[in-house]
Amino acid sequence: MIDIGANLLDPMFRGIYREKQRHEDDFNLVLKRGFDLGVEKIIITSGNKDEAIKSVELCRTDPSRLFTTVGVHPTRCTEFETGDSETYLNELKEICKKGKETGSVVAIGEFGLDYDRLQFCPMDVQKKYFDQQFMLAEETNLPLFLHNRNSSNDLIEILLKNKSKWEKGGGVVHSFDGTLEEMKTFVDMGLHIGINGCSLRTEENLNV
Repeated sequence: MIDIGANLLDPMFRGIYREKQRHEDDFNLVLKRGFDLGVEKIIITSGNKDEAIKSVELCRTDPSRLFTTVGVHPTRCTEFETGDSETYLNELKEICKKGKETGSVVAIGEFGLDYDRLQFCPMDVQKKYFDQQFMLAEETNLPLFLHNRNSSNDLIEILLKNKSKWEKGGGVVHSFDGTLEEMKTFVDMGLHIGINGCSLRTEENLNV
């Protein structure tokens, strides 16, 4: 088994819940239980530049089993505009390139669109920087780790627009909870579908 979407940077893995230490840091025990029960490799999910740097550092502690994605989650795309967006994107590119050389960076993401949580980042900002991050895939030929919440039409449109930049690497639509028609569209584009708890909440989800 390979876990392709592990949020290992979440403080809960260190015993911290709602900013309070609830139990001792048992991070290494969590990993050990996973590996003992058959998880062979884990891909850590990064959601911004700082997390990408931390994830790469974590991968160095177990380079044969820990790997990471590099990208900016749609709800955090306002980070591009807190400084110079071109510089931010180029810094992500360097993390990707160096990480690919060492084997720690294996996908671009988690990035995409999230229209269920627009309070964190406006739709136009999400679309702008989702589009721009395809440069990372084009430069590295790494697969995509995609986020999609109530945004399939725009996601598909932007994916098709940029297909020449990512089709060599392919990718996965993570945590899929869309319709059968959307699933078929993604698969016909050459993408895979990632299924987790969010994919199994309703009868319609289960039927899909």
